[in-house]
Amino acid sequence: MYKRYHFLELKNRLLEKRNKIQVLSGPRQVGKSTLVKQVLKEIDIPYLFVTADDIPSDNTSWINETWNSARSMMKIKKQDVFILVIDEIHKIRNWSESVKKEWDTDTFNDLELRVVILGSSRLLIKDGLTESLTGRYELIRMSHWSYAEMRDAFGLNIEHYIYYGGYPGGASFVNNERRWRQYMKDSIITPAIEKDILMTKVIYKPQLMKQLFELGCTYSGEEISLTKLLGQLQDAGNVTTLANYLNTLDESRLLCGMQKYANDNARKYNSIPKIMVYNTALLSALSNSTFEKTFTDSKIWGRWVESSIGSYLLNKADELDYKLYYWRENNNEVDFVIEQNKQCIAIEVKSGKRTTNSGIPLFNTKFQPKHSFVVGSGGIPIEDFLTLDLENLFE
Repeated sequence: MYKRYHFLELKNRLLEKRNKIQVLSGPRQVGKSTLVKQVLKEIDIPYLFVTADDIPSDNTSWINETWNSARSMMKIKKQDVFILVIDEIHKIRNWSESVKKEWDTDTFNDLELRVVILGSSRLLIKDGLTESLTGRYELIRMSHWSYAEMRDAFGLNIEHYIYYGGYPGGASFVNNERRWRQYMKDSIITPAIEKDILMTKVIYKPQLMKQLFELGCTYSGEEISLTKLLGQLQDAGNVTTLANYLNTLDESRLLCGMQKYANDNARKYNSIPKIMVYNTALLSALSNSTFEKTFTDSKIWGRWVESSIGSYLLNKADELDYKLYYWRENNNEVDFVIEQNKQCIAIEVKSGKRTTNSGIPLFNTKFQPKHSFVVGSGGIPIEDFLTLDLENLFE
């Protein structure tokens, strides 16, 4: 079975003496539970693996009961070291306070009970870890699967990856698009909204959230004002509500509104957002297009290619600690601007969708980026860029 690069990181940490809670965070269906099980099979330490997926959210004593079960198993088996894994922990109300209490008790008693918790993206981090567990955890961020991973694990070619994206569960369905689309809607999209967001965040207009997500995905790669977007949604709301919901979708690593690059933050945050999916599978599943129709229309395919580059850059942003923007001045544009430590890198994507664009030269004059280059026609081949170690860009 294919092992993602996070495997060795988690394995090495669990083989160390108990120090911090290990937190695996990432979107639905990127392999968090699978990764933990792979590690547990390879290391010779007894463990208890439980999930809070079907536990009532108000059952606040469940974590204490689970922790005591692990302690009892450790004592009965006379083990000096034991591992407790709790999946979907963020679905328990006030989970972080319970975890803090149990962890501190074990620390006081010098109990070598090593703990791993799993949850959905930054919804888990923002609403739990920073509240009660400061200084007690280490985070392993698991992003959507890259092209290199989907190629090596499932044999996807570059065209299939751009369209079908990076969900491993859907890889076996790429030759049956109807089945793939149904899988995406039933196993990814609906649970991501109804379970990972609506059950863990206070959303006053859930129907508006669903509509925003579905419509927003189809606008991936395009600049659109929230006012215009609101006008296309059936449920009533306002721009502030829409902005908050878009931020929640961003925290869930599903959909984001990239801001325009500028020298000052006020201009960045007041700009028209450029919508971008974190996984092109979301764009494809919710579009009215098909693979054949998309691939054979150069203008449409260009938007998929740009979204694929954008999703790759977005998924690496947390890991490499940079921010991602776009830039436009009149008809001149740069598709992506990476900013790190007050330096920037300009990236223009070309795949037949535009014939002329002086965005890069103008951007170079105004901002003096560390690097500026084209991906696609006349530049770095798309396949090469999607397998590039982005960390090298900052050296």
